[in-house]
Amino acid sequence: MALFSKDIKTLNDLFVHTLQDIYYAEKQIEKTLPKLVAKAGSAELKQGFETHLRETRGQIERLEKVFEMHGESPKAVTCPAIKGIIKEAEEVAGDIADQDVLDAALTAAAQAVEHYEISRYGALAAWARELGRNDCAALLHQTLEEERATDEILTRLAEERVNRKAA
Repeated sequence: MALFSKDIKTLNDLFVHTLQDIYYAEKQIEKTLPKLVAKAGSAELKQGFETHLRETRGQIERLEKVFEMHGESPKAVTCPAIKGIIKEAEEVAGDIADQDVLDAALTAAAQAVEHYEISRYGALAAWARELGRNDCAALLHQTLEEERATDEILTRLAEERVNRKAA
């Protein structure tokens, strides 16, 4: 199903499709984060990626609850956006020999992922409220706040340490 295909006729259809999209994205992020941990040179960056991996696993569980609460089975649909973000990160990281520059690239790639997640969870929480699903909205908003906090941590780490070391 394409994002704006004829199969999406209602806000509920869009909500379910986007849940499936972010479920796929979270599963891909869960697979990718251990690779980022292995590539990161900065101890703080490694720790941040490890923390985010634990959070991602909790976010996947939360999404599964949202599916269940909404009467749907957890199902993933391919998310071209996250595939592209991850592919770009892997390509850039593969070309960098300097560890400090690699850390800067990994941090920026992680922020691209966070920004995508923030946009998705923000929309999903708003749509859940419009659909009268405040229970679902509360769980989605919890994840949204985690994603925002992770983005702030990455920004601070980049600006205060990682980017300076790479310069």
